[in-house]
Amino acid sequence: MTNLPRWFDIGVLPLVNLALALLATAVVVALVGEDPLEVLAVLLQGAFAPSSLGYTLYYATNFIFTGLAAAIAFQARLFNIGAEGQALLGGLGVALACLSLETALPGLIVTLVAIAGAASFGAAWAAVPGWLQAYRGSHVVITTIMFNFLASGLMVWLLSGPIMRAGQGSPQTRLFGETVRLPALHDIAHTLGFEVARSPLNLSFVFALLASTAVWVLIWRTKFGYALRAIGHGEEAARYAGIPVRRVVVAVMAISGALAGCMALNEVLGAQHKLVLNFSAGYGFTGIAVALMGRNHPLGILAAGLLFGALFQGGAELNFEFETITHELTLVMQGLVILFSGALAYMFTPWLARLLLTQRPDHG
Repeated sequence: MTNLPRWFDIGVLPLVNLALALLATAVVVALVGEDPLEVLAVLLQGAFAPSSLGYTLYYATNFIFTGLAAAIAFQARLFNIGAEGQALLGGLGVALACLSLETALPGLIVTLVAIAGAASFGAAWAAVPGWLQAYRGSHVVITTIMFNFLASGLMVWLLSGPIMRAGQGSPQTRLFGETVRLPALHDIAHTLGFEVARSPLNLSFVFALLASTAVWVLIWRTKFGYALRAIGHGEEAARYAGIPVRRVVVAVMAISGALAGCMALNEVLGAQHKLVLNFSAGYGFTGIAVALMGRNHPLGILAAGLLFGALFQGGAELNFEFETITHELTLVMQGLVILFSGALAYMFTPWLARLLLTQRPDHG
């Protein structure tokens, strides 16, 4: 396999893939009879206008958490595709803390316990597949898929019975108390004397930025990060060097699950203030594409998360502005970006490598 310079791989190749995805999207839009440039303008306006930016960042928060979860596992060559189930368990951790403690403890304490519950429930749910791979040889791809189904089934049972709001038939809990939730950023801005448009964007966006910084420090500035990257480059060599591979694998999966579980902070504790069925809405799977597009680097994941947040919010705006662009078509457009940024991310690597080689002064 031909290797590109790291600056090109992280900075240029994702832009090439994005451009190809937009070109393919333009063809689809033209086939349904719309002007691609006009559609792009509406999408950008719908995603980044002052009244819409909060929604874009709100969606991006989910993608940042799940992208980080996938990326840290990828660093150790672990393909964690269980972020969806880990996020569901994170939501359960939030709900159990809020529903059981909000009348017994101050709101701030309950909120902190709920944050810890999201991370710890997600970590515990991911640590089991990690342990099964490390100590029993069960492949993490298979076990995380199975655990997604287990998490989904568990949530259906709980939200249709034990923790369902009394007197209603929809699968959700009652609302949490007013003091047990993450504050919305428009409320924080108002307190500081600024006026911003109302949106579901909340303090979990700040947590996502802090998590990105923490992941960067963990991977590239700590002994543990060196160990997990060594495992990713060669497990047998890492074991020969004295790295406790099994323990690191379990720990990496637990950290990955904790990050995925923290996605519930945005949805459950920050926006909906209750636990509803299937609140994860596929963010865990899209996070894999976010990690791939961001080249498993926190800075790239922030940019990719913002892109996918813009696609979600801007895609919703397209549904209102164009009769021919339905919700299903916007999903096709989002899928094309995922296809070129994820599955086909390295399709043009050999060609680009040859192009770079011909531009070098010493090439002869």
